[in-house]
Amino acid sequence: MKEIGVHLVKSGAVATLTLRNPQKLNALSQNLWEAIPRRVAEAVNSDARVLIVTGDGKNFCAGADIGEFDTLRADPETARLYEAANDAAFAALRNCPLPVIAKVQGICFGGGFGLAAACDLRIAAENARFSVPAARLGLAYPVEAMADIVASVGAQNAKHLLFTAERFNAEQMADMGFLNQVVTAERLEEVVMDLVTRIADLAPLTHRATKAAIAAALGGDIARAERLGADTFDSSDYAEGRAAFREKRKPRFTGR
Repeated sequence: MKEIGVHLVKSGAVATLTLRNPQKLNALSQNLWEAIPRRVAEAVNSDARVLIVTGDGKNFCAGADIGEFDTLRADPETARLYEAANDAAFAALRNCPLPVIAKVQGICFGGGFGLAAACDLRIAAENARFSVPAARLGLAYPVEAMADIVASVGAQNAKHLLFTAERFNAEQMADMGFLNQVVTAERLEEVVMDLVTRIADLAPLTHRATKAAIAAALGGDIARAERLGADTFDSSDYAEGRAAFREKRKPRFTGR
């Protein structure tokens, strides 16, 4: 039996974070929520240039493990502590300096939906199903995670998702703008790997500056974005990019 947990595997320039609890559709216990920021930090501290987030087996993530709620989310105080672990996981993906790609199939519900929303790009199999069922449980969705949802689908669609707690298919989520691409389950791995390979071949410092600039455009830290943008002009990669253009060859970026 595969070990339950949040696993990180690196292959070349690509790191893959896998949510693993297949008997519960990869639902996350508090321990697993708390492990996500650590695994993201491991990816950032490696020489990876892209991070893929996915679930083990045929599902992405069913969200929080509701079986823990009677003890770990039983009252306002414990609920706030539990939500803090959720927020830290979402923030780790949202603020990761690497491009983060969600590879989604099967169930993507609740907190799993929030994790996907915190990623930069989302590609899903046709069999993927999406829902944010907070209203079925009588609890509020974390504010910062809600900002990710609003940024990815717009305010009106976010209200539709949350007010109805309905399930939506991949085509519907693509229509909302949540998904960049919908493919067959058989092609999901191929399409995601093609995308991340193309991203990894390009300038890492530019990707970092781009993420910061987009975050600043949405109300984030403008000074940080400007600083990271300025850093690109002093980089070896900028010199390499100019040289490759002159010499009509593929650039070899080092991230320095």
